[in-house]
Amino acid sequence: MPVPTPHIQARKEDIAKYVLMPGDPLRAKYVAENFLVNPRLVNEVRNTYAYTGTYKGKAVTVMASGMGMPSIGIYSYELYNFYGVENIIRIGSAGSYTENLKVYDVVLADSAWSASSYAREQNGNTDDIMYPTPALNEQIRKAAELTGVKIKEARIHSSDVFYAADHMDDFRAIYAKHGCQCVEMESFALFHNANVSGKKAACLLTISDSFVTHEELSALARQESFENMMKVALEACIL
Repeated sequence: MPVPTPHIQARKEDIAKYVLMPGDPLRAKYVAENFLVNPRLVNEVRNTYAYTGTYKGKAVTVMASGMGMPSIGIYSYELYNFYGVENIIRIGSAGSYTENLKVYDVVLADSAWSASSYAREQNGNTDDIMYPTPALNEQIRKAAELTGVKIKEARIHSSDVFYAADHMDDFRAIYAKHGCQCVEMESFALFHNANVSGKKAACLLTISDSFVTHEELSALARQESFENMMKVALEACIL
């Protein structure tokens, strides 16, 4: 498929080898305007904003993924396979399943469990656990040390459904059976696409709400208050 694709209008040279990928287009805009030097808007198809600028002299793209695995599945696949992107770090929010992960904690995914059919539909892979790239996770650990940001590592639950019937999605049962400590909706597909494309992927999450304590952040706080996660992700891009 030539570039631009049906979903991305950018030229190939407009997209950096490192891409930070929040779900929310406004979060992508916020990160670009507050953390990158000379950010340029390089995609706005379907309002899926992508900005490319520099961080400490290195080119970085911040691009929204949208919500859910089908959405991040499209964008990450095209970035890896048509735009030559080598590394994607998802930066997102998650709901905590345990008292160990509190609101504002930064979590590095060491694996993602899902009941999703994404991998099976994409290439017949029936595994229900997908893994990030060890080398990219190690860069993130080093970046956390350099920035003084404490991160917690955990298996995450990538869910296809936000509003599940209570008896269908008991977080305590998922934690007990699969070891998932928090939930989000994208990383399983991202990790799968990286694996099939021979590229690298990782996921950093900030806990935005807790199923245990019922604390939660506002939509605005989710957009603007994840600075520790963003700093770690950006530093990882330059290591």
